[in-house]
Amino acid sequence: MRLGELIPAPYRLLAMGVLLASVAGGSAALAWQVQDWRYGEQLVEQARLQTEALNQLTLAATAAQQAEQDKRQVLEQRLATSEQTHYRALSDAQRDQGRLRDRLATADLRLSVLLAPVDAGGNSAVPATTATGGVVHGPARAELNPAHAQRIVAITDEGDRGLIALKACQGYIRALEQGSNVLQVGHK
Repeated sequence: MRLGELIPAPYRLLAMGVLLASVAGGSAALAWQVQDWRYGEQLVEQARLQTEALNQLTLAATAAQQAEQDKRQVLEQRLATSEQTHYRALSDAQRDQGRLRDRLATADLRLSVLLAPVDAGGNSAVPATTATGGVVHGPARAELNPAHAQRIVAITDEGDRGLIALKACQGYIRALEQGSNVLQVGHK
């Protein structure tokens, strides 16, 4: 006897339906599980690739940031060196001006100006000969009053400081321009 004959006739159709449903359900569940494994592996692979891509982007961003910091540090060092150079020039000029003022104050040094040549009519307000009685070689000169000489030295001191400050500003701008050019070249 066969298994199908043991089942009463009215229930055979129901048993066949249950058997077919269980076979179809089992194959569907098996196919579902296989798809889950396959897509799960694909999702794991995609997650791994995305993680690698993010790590590479992070490394590239870190390298770019480090390069920018290095450029900035080089620029800051160049500016500090330039500032020290200009500060040294300013302090040297101030020291020289101080020495000149001291020499003028102690009458160790006298400032003089060239006189205009005496015209043929002799209408010059300053005599062509010096009062010291010595022999003068070269064009005629007149000594300045020490107070006026001090004022002239003060004016030239301010001018020197202004020129040094201008050179410092120009050097700073040049350094910034070179730094920005380096930064722009680095971005290309």
